[in-house]
Amino acid sequence: MSDLSVTPADADLRPQARPVRPYFSSGPCVKRPGWSLEALSGALLGRSHRAPEGRDRLAEVIDRSKAILGMPEDWRLGIVPASDTGAMEMVMWSLLGSRPVDVLSFESFSDTWAKDITGQLGLDARVLKADYGNLPDMEQVDWSHDVVLAWNGTTSGVCLPGAEAIPAVHEGLVICDATSAAFAMDLPWDRLDVVTWSWQKALGGEAAHGMLALSPRAVARLESEPSPRPLPKIFRLTSGGKLIEGIFRGDTINTPSMLCVEDAIDSLKWAEDVGGLRGLKARCQANMAVLSTWENQSDWARFLAVDPAQRSSTSVCFRIVAPWFVALDREGQLKAAGQIAKLLAKEGAAFDIASYRDAPAGLRIWAGATVEVADIEALLPWLDWAYAQVKATHGG
Repeated sequence: MSDLSVTPADADLRPQARPVRPYFSSGPCVKRPGWSLEALSGALLGRSHRAPEGRDRLAEVIDRSKAILGMPEDWRLGIVPASDTGAMEMVMWSLLGSRPVDVLSFESFSDTWAKDITGQLGLDARVLKADYGNLPDMEQVDWSHDVVLAWNGTTSGVCLPGAEAIPAVHEGLVICDATSAAFAMDLPWDRLDVVTWSWQKALGGEAAHGMLALSPRAVARLESEPSPRPLPKIFRLTSGGKLIEGIFRGDTINTPSMLCVEDAIDSLKWAEDVGGLRGLKARCQANMAVLSTWENQSDWARFLAVDPAQRSSTSVCFRIVAPWFVALDREGQLKAAGQIAKLLAKEGAAFDIASYRDAPAGLRIWAGATVEVADIEALLPWLDWAYAQVKATHGG
């Protein structure tokens, strides 16, 4: 591929305005509007997280999260190690094995859960697969089994269409990875049993901390059916056959970063200020509306998600449909899409918008609530400009 340095003539065609905050990474995601380090000035640094003040801060994250999400009072919510991955591994290793398992695999992370369940846990699970851009056939799910699914595919831009995708009555537990859906989409708490997410997604928090929500049915399983396998300390949710309740009151299993905790509290307060879950959803939907209008008019980009009812309003993924691009092999497509992303980063117009490494070559734009719609609007001319530069190098 030839060099993508821009000639003076090309430079004249550059859009005039850049996004004020050109941060469209799908994780860690952009901070809330107006954020600065001053927001962390009250962090409980140099103090134990087990001191009363530390426990209060951790409990505040839990309580504010439950309130914003509308989580039922009888659910437990705790802060756990290792981000959403840690939360998902904890529940899979702790809960699965007593009954058959169905796992939905339709993008990178849901595929990871499928591989862990079959390969690491050694369970004879049914893996219901779909290609990037689609959901598996939900009619094939056996809801008498335990079911593991992602609500929103962060690497495919495909999400469950709504609560009706899951029956209100089901015998098994429904374990839901909601890391790029929580605080952006409605989650049907009455149809789920375990929900996980991380701070660095929809509210732009810092990495390495996960959130684990358990329904009464999930707690009952943990207490009545001990894990059939040994568990390391950071996976243990019970002691003496009873739930370790302290985890769900702020007594974390390991030491959390109190700087990150302060940041999480700041983002939750901002979420309350913009109208709670309703306001957060509205901001996501406004961003998605702008992207949808652009996609409808584009002659080179299409949503990766095939069904409009299944399109994510947070991790928005695009495939490139231009004939010159489609004619390339996968390596060539990855290079061309990567050049678009690199050119945008070089221009300071957008950072970190290349598609996920395992996904079809294209672009991925985070459009969650912490992204301003004006920045999405300013980004779109730059997408067309960068695409045109790369197209020209291929003689398109």
